[in-house]
Amino acid sequence: MSDEISQHIDQIIRQEEGTEPDHVLDGLDDLEPDQIALLLESLPLDAREHAWSQVPLSLHTDVLVAMRAEPRESLLRLFDSGALDQLTESLDAESLIELVDSLPDEVVDIALARMDQRQRTYFEQSAGYEDNQVGRYVDHDLLILPQNSRVRDAARLLRRVVPEYTTHLWLTNRAGQLAGAVAITSLFTAREHQPLSELLEPDLEPLQAGLTLKDATERFELAAVPALPVVTEDGILLGRMTQRLAMEVLHESYEAQLMATAGLDEEEDLFAPVLRSSKRRATWLGINLLTAFLASWAIGLFEGTLQEVVALAVLMPVVASMGGIAGSQTLTLIIRGLALGQITTANVMPLLKKELSVGGLNGVLWAVVIGAVASLWFNSAAIGLVIGTAIVINIAAAALSGVLIPVLLERLKIDPALSGSVILTTVTVVVGFVAFLGLGTLVLL
Repeated sequence: MSDEISQHIDQIIRQEEGTEPDHVLDGLDDLEPDQIALLLESLPLDAREHAWSQVPLSLHTDVLVAMRAEPRESLLRLFDSGALDQLTESLDAESLIELVDSLPDEVVDIALARMDQRQRTYFEQSAGYEDNQVGRYVDHDLLILPQNSRVRDAARLLRRVVPEYTTHLWLTNRAGQLAGAVAITSLFTAREHQPLSELLEPDLEPLQAGLTLKDATERFELAAVPALPVVTEDGILLGRMTQRLAMEVLHESYEAQLMATAGLDEEEDLFAPVLRSSKRRATWLGINLLTAFLASWAIGLFEGTLQEVVALAVLMPVVASMGGIAGSQTLTLIIRGLALGQITTANVMPLLKKELSVGGLNGVLWAVVIGAVASLWFNSAAIGLVIGTAIVINIAAAALSGVLIPVLLERLKIDPALSGSVILTTVTVVVGFVAFLGLGTLVLL
């Protein structure tokens, strides 16, 4: 977050607390819509309402589109019928498709009624695709010419305002199907009467509208252009995917994985009502409680051993911690590989062998260190041997689990980032404690 936005947050909070005079926020007009959206999301609900009242009317639509779903809806609930009516006057198809799930149906109908036929068609086309498909979010601001156009036609078109991320002209046939792309730079040396069909770029493949945003973004990264055309199954040109959308998808994907590790949604409001936040987190805490009881049950199996050898109770956290860290390192690596499409059926076994080798080497290394420390600490070589062996077993089990758990969850269509860490923690804790206390029972009693 920039210092400028942080200063605005501090200023608004102080105004709400009465420690600073209430006045119009300075410099709000200088912020981009996505910066204002971030500012609003960073404020408690009362302060957010106050700040929203000072956002220029001309930026309302762009700011709402840039906001996450929950904080956006917290603002839309404040809109009276007049404010909603005013909002619909400035909505185009792309903005409405972003807001449609947050607006009442009657407001959506009013917005559609106020659009011209072209915008309504754009909206209907986009609404025909799922939330995770690229066809839903295409940008319609692109330069299109009939496939029989000539260089002079392109020159006339380029005298108008050229949209952002524009490096190509798109040619279509009479049915609206994409016929090819012409780089604007190729026009500089072309003859005025030369057909544009002679300047086509053969390697610029369009994106299918049914592609998921993740797959479309991966293809976009390889294309090395600021925008790619998006077409239907029949080849009809719907619009384009721009660099901006690709960056948003990557950013949201990262946030989703980060939040999923704690069982949360990236759309969640930072200042959501307490009851709503509590309900969401209670489920995750309940799952964690079950795994904790499982670990406690494993420890309870060796209650007698712990009563006889108190040193084992002192050293138990070391075993669990070493396995947990080793496992989380492998888990993170594998989840990243799955997200990037690097892991397949063919390379899982070589990867598993590599991680087991790494786990074995680190296990032996730290087993020697920890075993030596424990032997000196408790003046018992047997205790050093027990904890050293348990460390090797647990780190090896952590490496094995760190590879297999996310791969299996992926095949079961379960997000590894959401539940992988919980399962891994349970495995390393149970295996570590059973190995440590079991060996302690055999060697020390």
